[in-house]
Amino acid sequence: MTLTLDVGNSNIVGGIFDGGKLVLQFRQTTSQNSSSDELGIFLRSVLRENSIDPGKIDSVGICSVVPPINYSLSSAILKYFGVEPLLIQSGIKTGLQLKYPNPKEIGADLIAGALGAAMLVPDKDLVIVDMGTATTITALTRNKEFLGGAIMPGLKISIQALADGTSKLPNVEIARPQNACGKSTIEAIQSGIFYGALGSLKELIYYFKKDALKNPDAFVIATGGFVKNYESFGLFDKIVPELVLLGIKKAIELNSAK
Repeated sequence: MTLTLDVGNSNIVGGIFDGGKLVLQFRQTTSQNSSSDELGIFLRSVLRENSIDPGKIDSVGICSVVPPINYSLSSAILKYFGVEPLLIQSGIKTGLQLKYPNPKEIGADLIAGALGAAMLVPDKDLVIVDMGTATTITALTRNKEFLGGAIMPGLKISIQALADGTSKLPNVEIARPQNACGKSTIEAIQSGIFYGALGSLKELIYYFKKDALKNPDAFVIATGGFVKNYESFGLFDKIVPELVLLGIKKAIELNSAK
């Protein structure tokens, strides 16, 4: 069995694969100060609570955008599972052509997302959208050329930035307001955040298809905790919540092949 861990700024999302099937997903708040013992005990407990024997885990992959936790998490995997984890990063086998002057700049989440997307939708030019703490959009050609991307603040930190950076604007719930033209401060903030992100997504997807991929019919695949908020707008051809986990598993397969 394979344990995959997607370590984001807000949450650690885990997945257990039995063969090719994702049999368990779980989520834990990311804490940069967690010790290896805390992480190891948590992971073993989650598996046991879901009737999975931790001793059956024979491969582990970690995709992390939080460097301070990497050492503790890798140590936890080694100590509590007896497995050397694979850290997703440039330099490992991915089958992707990373078209960056410095490939080390590319986030592990972007690499894993591209791997998952290429596996699910082969032989197509792809625009990959990931709406988490940050919203990222990347372009991948049908020949698996990773062309680059765009990064913008996610919905939650956009709202937090307004609340933290102003004297009178409150922290509000992420929601689609009834009208784009808000009738209160709360509605106005919700409208600006929600429809501002919608407009950004539309424009970026359009220009990625037009300028980067030069293909107006490029396939748009999306993932991330906030992507469901925009499902009804027809921006995405496919939504895959477990996209990064699938990419991590694919990376493990590529790097364990003899």
